[in-house]
This record gives sequence, structure tokens and C-alpha cells, in this order.
Amino acid sequence: MVRAIDTKEICVTFRSSDGLHLNVLEKINIQAENGEFISVAGPSGCGKTTFLRVVAGLLKPTSGVAHVLGKEVQGPHSQVGIVFQGPVLLNWRTVMGNIMLQAEIRGLNLGAYRKRSMDLIELVGLKGFEKKYPYQLSGGMQQRVSICRALVHDPPLLLMDEPFGALDAMTREAMNVELQRIWMESKKTILFITHSLPEAVFLSDKIYVMSPRPGRILKCAEIELDSPRPRTLDVMGTPKFNAILKEIRELMASRGTLD
Repeated sequence: MVRAIDTKEICVTFRSSDGLHLNVLEKINIQAENGEFISVAGPSGCGKTTFLRVVAGLLKPTSGVAHVLGKEVQGPHSQVGIVFQGPVLLNWRTVMGNIMLQAEIRGLNLGAYRKRSMDLIELVGLKGFEKKYPYQLSGGMQQRVSICRALVHDPPLLLMDEPFGALDAMTREAMNVELQRIWMESKKTILFITHSLPEAVFLSDKIYVMSPRPGRILKCAEIELDSPRPRTLDVMGTPKFNAILKEIRELMASRGTLD
């Protein structure tokens, strides 16, 4: 069966301005099945975002190979949508205008994709806000617009780089619940980068835990909670949830780091 993501021995080394080599990633092997929600968690600077860029085709690895849906990644490709740490919206464009920017840049049929944009706006709970501008939206609403923009060309894989890191705690929890619903309804594969271990455990089917730089995979944790999906925030108070969280924290602490 062809996996959504399959990376083999990914290594990334950067050369600094003083001529020194900086090892960022070492032998990263990560797999995601179709429709799976996987998270990559680890401390700041461990290479999580660098790995995401490799999967997106925005960065060529020093060695190793990445496959998306059975095809080797050799450059930017249309199989992914990316949600960044900030919403990165154009202030002079409306909600609809920001979402449609993706279709415009890709040269897609604007009539057909306007209909898809409306469907996505409804999916993320922004119906009625199509003509609003970014300054008229809350931070959580702005990130919902960025999710729509990433999905408008209907990619099978959604890459999310700490998308809720700038939100307050209550909004972040609400967005976690909302993202779970969007994922279940859209049936996309999601690669989610996060610093937050509770967030990763709540959202994921499995978590890849990374070491400090150079980033290596310390553990792949399968998340099997007693509560079926859709998970509610109450699951965070269950013994099973906290046992998984404790195991991951102890692993990271044993390696001298804990975010």
C-alpha cells in the first residue's frame, strides 16, 4: 500500500557563513498512512520545520529520500497544502480573496474554485465572513482562513507548522477541537509540527518525538486513548492520556530536554 509520507534516512546539513557545517537532521525515517494524523514534537531548533520543508519539496535533503504518495519529492509539488505559524494573510484582501489567491497563483478555474472556497468557508465555520478583512477577524478566525487557503486546491496532504503557537491557551484548545473536526470531515493526511505535547497527544494517531539538534527520532508513539474520535477536551484528564504524556516527557527529560 502506498503511504502518504515515507521518508528514508533524511539528513540535512547547512553550511554557515564561517564555513562550518551544521547538522540539523540525522537519519529521519517517518511514515504516515493515508488519512492519518501524525505529529512531530520536539524542542526548539531540533529541525521539525526543516523536515516539513523537505516533505513539501522546499528543501533538498543532503542525503536520504522523501516520498509523498509513492513519488519521490524532487521539488515543490501540488500534493501538499501548507499552514504556517502565522496566518500570513494579505490585509487588503477579503477572506474570500485570501483563499482564492491560491487558485489564482496556480492558474485554476476561478469559477469552480470559488464554489470550493465557499464550501471550505462553511466547513471551518466562517460562513457570513466572506467579505471581511483580516483586521476584522480574531486570531483563531484568521488561522481558519489560512487552513481554507491551504486546502482550496484539494491536496491529499496538509502540512501544519505550529499553526496555533501564537494563540492564547483557550483559543488554542478550541482550535484543536476544530482542527480535529476539519480533519475528520476532509479525510486529509496531516503532518503537524508542534512544541506542545498535550496538543500532539490530543490530536494525533501517532507522534514522532525528536531529539535536540541534530534532530533524530527518539520514539514513534502510537496514540490509543480509551475515548473514540471525535475526542473532547475531557480526554486530557483521563489516566490513559496522562500516562502517554508522562512517558513522552520522561523520554525527553532523559535526553536533557523538555519543552
